[in-house]
Amino acid sequence: MRVSSKTLIFKKPPIVRLKGQPVLLFDKQPTLLDALEQKEVEIFSECRSGFCGSCKTKMISGSVTYVQEPLAALEEDECLPCCCVPVTDLDLELPLHQHEALAIEQ
Repeated sequence: MRVSSKTLIFKKPPIVRLKGQPVLLFDKQPTLLDALEQKEVEIFSECRSGFCGSCKTKMISGSVTYVQEPLAALEEDECLPCCCVPVTDLDLELPLHQHEALAIEQ
């Protein structure tokens, strides 16, 4: 009799931080912009499709992948929240405002 063991691998949803402060757990939102807006984070956006670049945001750490390839020019440490999702924990250079004391909701 041969016994095999299966290893289950659970992928932790990325934590999104604003200047080091945890703000949200990214899990199943269509884009990073949608997730930030759900948490009432103030971020300017216009086209919502990566064309205009108005939501361009500096990443302090982490990485993203694009659900739609952006047309706006980006530096290596920038992302367009309107058309990307975090791949790893992500720290963004966005003002904290009222979100300084938010706890991560699961």
